[in-house]
Amino acid sequence: MMDLATFTLILSGLGAVLTGFFGFAFLLNPEKGMAIVTHRAEQLPNVMTDRYFALSALAVGATLYGDLTVISFLFAVFAFLGFADAFIYLKRGFPYVTHLAAGIAATLVALIACYAHSTTGVSV
Repeated sequence: MMDLATFTLILSGLGAVLTGFFGFAFLLNPEKGMAIVTHRAEQLPNVMTDRYFALSALAVGATLYGDLTVISFLFAVFAFLGFADAFIYLKRGFPYVTHLAAGIAATLVALIACYAHSTTGVSV
């Protein structure tokens, strides 16, 4: 019999796979991706509001949890988001410095957390 911890890890893994599938759907065909996830372009400002609050909640949760590995990983993901957005805007000739700065700032947090963990071996 499977325990709840193992079942939770399986569900988490499935969530990661499904979310990755959505990412590839958008990468390969943005219009089809929008249809699959039933997003509407005119609702993008509302969706981004939700996303920024959710990302903030993740950062608060990681901070309160106090595990430097979790903080490092989370901010490495944030860095990816900042750099990816900066690249998207840069290649289209739009302002990108804000996104680049976010990527750099998140990278610094990730590296400092990683270094702090490697030198102390403990959480906060």
